[in-house]
Amino acid sequence: MKSTPLDSTDKRLLAELQRDATLSLDDLGERVGLSRNSCWRRVSRLEEMGVFKGRVALLDPEAVNAKLTVFIAVRTSRHSADWAERFRAAVKDIPEIVGAFRTAGEIDYILQARVPDVAAYDALYQRLIARIDMLDVSATFVMETMKETTEIPLGYI
Repeated sequence: MKSTPLDSTDKRLLAELQRDATLSLDDLGERVGLSRNSCWRRVSRLEEMGVFKGRVALLDPEAVNAKLTVFIAVRTSRHSADWAERFRAAVKDIPEIVGAFRTAGEIDYILQARVPDVAAYDALYQRLIARIDMLDVSATFVMETMKETTEIPLGYI
């Protein structure tokens, strides 16, 4: 991303687009106090700067039968580049894994998965361990989602 400073209008545009990327330029401009053309120029500049990674539709997990969120903690005794690449490939090949993070501390990786139920998680687990050796794998099942958002905080720019 190019490091052009963002002003308060840019931040308002980003906040609105994070909430609803389907807004028309007219509606978006109205919400942030810009004409359609000024809004288009700013959004185009933000796109050119690389601020946007993409525009997506957010699905209701229950509507697509993926209502159970599972966090999977992985520990490994192997830290070679080859093992890490095989792990990365395995994670990318399993569509139920919607997030994968290498972490510092006692846990080496945390995976986030979306599945219909515990049986589907077990099938995911079996596919994962068939692909790669791990020292320890444990799962935490989400009982209640209190907050889940795709919005990135904008207070740091």
